[in-house]
Amino acid sequence: MSDTHEEAHTGPIKNPRQLLVTVLFSFVLPVFAIIGLVMFVTSGNKPAQGVANPEKALAERIQKVGSVEIRDANRPLRSGEEVFKGQCAACHATGAAGAPKFGDVAAWAPRIQQGFEALVHSALKGKGAMAPQGGGDFDDTEIARGVAYMANAAGAKFPIPERPAAAAAEGGAAAPAGAAAAPAPAAPASGS
Repeated sequence: MSDTHEEAHTGPIKNPRQLLVTVLFSFVLPVFAIIGLVMFVTSGNKPAQGVANPEKALAERIQKVGSVEIRDANRPLRSGEEVFKGQCAACHATGAAGAPKFGDVAAWAPRIQQGFEALVHSALKGKGAMAPQGGGDFDDTEIARGVAYMANAAGAKFPIPERPAAAAAEGGAAAPAGAAAAPAPAAPASGS
């Protein structure tokens, strides 16, 4: 009878090792599983470390791949000085990253000898530490005006570029005016 009594009071755990394993699987393991799930679910909303504006960073990450920007093509061109102050002064006013300083004749002389087109090409495509400047807030003609402004301040005599479409329209308007001007000199010559 004592054998049956002992068997009735014993369970599946027969030694301390089995008790430890049972406690581990029954209590500790589920607690760690719950903590892991909570961390996984809440980790998606944390901003990246070092981000000053997490809302802006999120908006930049999820923005559309392409965008269309509509500009007024007939707006007046900005002067070379405005372009210089808005885009170029950050480096060319201080000489940062080896940029020739504004008005430094010695630094600009070899660049001016390359010609205006080479300077504009370097400004639009970028050169050395200078990033490409085409686009952004300025169009290519305005960047060329900024190049002319900087080079002329260092002794160059480059003309101030005009918008290509405006130059073509002026060229078309100049031809009829030139045709009208041609008979005018002939009239005083025949009257003499």
